[in-house]
Amino acid sequence: MDKTIIAWIVFGVIVAAALAVDVFLVSRQVSRPTLKRAVLETCAWITVSLIFGVWVYVSRGHQSGIEFFTAYLLEKSLSADNIFIFLLIFSAFGIEPDHQHRVLYTGILGALAMRLAFILIGVQLLSHFRVALYVFGAALIAFGLHMLLSRRTFRPEDNWLMRLVRKIHPVDASYCGEKFWIYVDGRRILTPLLLALVAIEAMDLIFAIDSIPAVLAITRDSFVAYSSNVFAILGLRAMYFGLAELMARMRFLHRGLAVILLFVGAKMLLSERIPIPTHISLGVIAGILGIASVASWLAARKA
Repeated sequence: MDKTIIAWIVFGVIVAAALAVDVFLVSRQVSRPTLKRAVLETCAWITVSLIFGVWVYVSRGHQSGIEFFTAYLLEKSLSADNIFIFLLIFSAFGIEPDHQHRVLYTGILGALAMRLAFILIGVQLLSHFRVALYVFGAALIAFGLHMLLSRRTFRPEDNWLMRLVRKIHPVDASYCGEKFWIYVDGRRILTPLLLALVAIEAMDLIFAIDSIPAVLAITRDSFVAYSSNVFAILGLRAMYFGLAELMARMRFLHRGLAVILLFVGAKMLLSERIPIPTHISLGVIAGILGIASVASWLAARKA
């Protein structure tokens, strides 16, 4: 059997098993995990990801292994930054903490399908159209500049998708339960929980537009690109509850990620003339994250 097919099978079995454990043994025990439990779950997901990365390194070679760890670090960092946006969305719609896990888990499943489609399309574009390389690189630089200069905000009234949903279907803004819709006099009414899910999926679409070109600047191997994305996303629910309060104090992380996108965009634009080895990219990304984290910690301590 072809090695690539075997790799996809192993990846699928591991992800399916991990999701089954998360759904049937972890998520059903408590609605909202404690900080200790969230940290333990996050560490477990990271451990599984690192073990899988080692397997990629051993089974597919040095280059694929380094590409996986670089892409995973990049995507994990971008996913962590998204937690702040999730906080804003839940606050905007008044979602209780005990009900947030359902939105997060459902949103993650939708993100997995969306990322697969984006990566497959992106790999094909880069393979057949040379200009796509420069389009993706320029887009990353534009996203990086926008992230560097903008503030992270979310207002439902300014989101076109939210306005569209409210126009085509009635919404009960006062409902605070765990259902996505309810029935009133035989009529289905949407709840803020479903609106939060739609908002998170819409934001993930925006996140994917910058994260997928970023990972494709690291690797053109669709298996490495998608598996690194999946493992970065899968632990996001647990990481949200573990880092939600901490992320508000990481004041320089957003700027650090913007610098990373600028670096990755420049790497893609210059790849044909000045190729940057993957291990150098890994060091640069890790260094920027380290500087942003230490600077945030020092600023929080001083404040």
